[in-house]
Amino acid sequence: MASYLGRRKFLATLLGGAAAWPLAASAQQPAIPVIGFLNGASLDGYRPMVAAFRRGLQESGYVEGGNVAIEYRWGDNQIDRLPALAADLVHRQVTVIAATTTPAALAAKAATTTIPIVFEMGGDPIRLGLVASLNRPGGNVTGVTQLYVEVMPKRLELAHELVPTATIIAALVNPTNPNTETILRDLQAAARILGVQLHVLHASTERDLETVFATLAQLRAGALVIGPDAIFNGWAEQLAALTVQHAVPAIFERRAFAAAGGLMSYGGNTEESYRQAGVYTGRILKGEKPDDLPVHQSTKVELIINLKTAKALGIDMPATLLARADEVIE
Repeated sequence: MASYLGRRKFLATLLGGAAAWPLAASAQQPAIPVIGFLNGASLDGYRPMVAAFRRGLQESGYVEGGNVAIEYRWGDNQIDRLPALAADLVHRQVTVIAATTTPAALAAKAATTTIPIVFEMGGDPIRLGLVASLNRPGGNVTGVTQLYVEVMPKRLELAHELVPTATIIAALVNPTNPNTETILRDLQAAARILGVQLHVLHASTERDLETVFATLAQLRAGALVIGPDAIFNGWAEQLAALTVQHAVPAIFERRAFAAAGGLMSYGGNTEESYRQAGVYTGRILKGEKPDDLPVHQSTKVELIINLKTAKALGIDMPATLLARADEVIE
């Protein structure tokens, strides 16, 4: 009888322990990594870019909602909110911060020296103090940069080629953008070479657009060059509609502008840059260090022309421009 009771006790202990194994194993599983996604604009204008970022993550073996989580923080076109949003991500101890747009990258850099940061931006990361060099970024920051700022003089040249008789060309910039000083310096230099007067217009809120286009009418500007900015990216369709409504030949960086009816766009492939930022973020999640990942430079630029809009504006598109276009929308 004692032997029988002993066997029952042994089996009960064994089975009880076996029942606890799944719970113990579950408790030992590490929590999935969390990406903090920081952007100065709003989701409405960045859905294609977020999708591209997720594609890059997936290429590195990470799927949102599966083996990685993403905490999104949007500035909603209020740049002054970014420092607090970056600090919140640091407080939550996210694994890596994907800081997309220049103001977001600067806010993230100021918020932490330990959490890895992957930026996607259009400015010069060395001049802005984000990295020590492109090949060896140093510290906790690396990322992807496009030629948004550098190609601004080329956009002015294209506008002048389109309207060679124009004596006044307007430039729309966001005064709160950290790249604006460099943009205007380069534009003024290009304007002097082209022999045109450059008139600078400012917009940092949607309310400013009414004043901008009223001023354009008063100036009788021959063309409008729209500067690179996260806020303007979110307004691409609205800006396209306003330029057509006010019959202003305009050029912007994003294809979405030309696709929505704007006359021309000239710039890099933004979605490709976000995809590459997603790849870098995934590589860091796997254990690579930002300093070992050289800053990726997107050097390809595309010229998109909306021929339908040119005809509506009464513009005879030069054959030289059409021949250089990567895409013509008819």
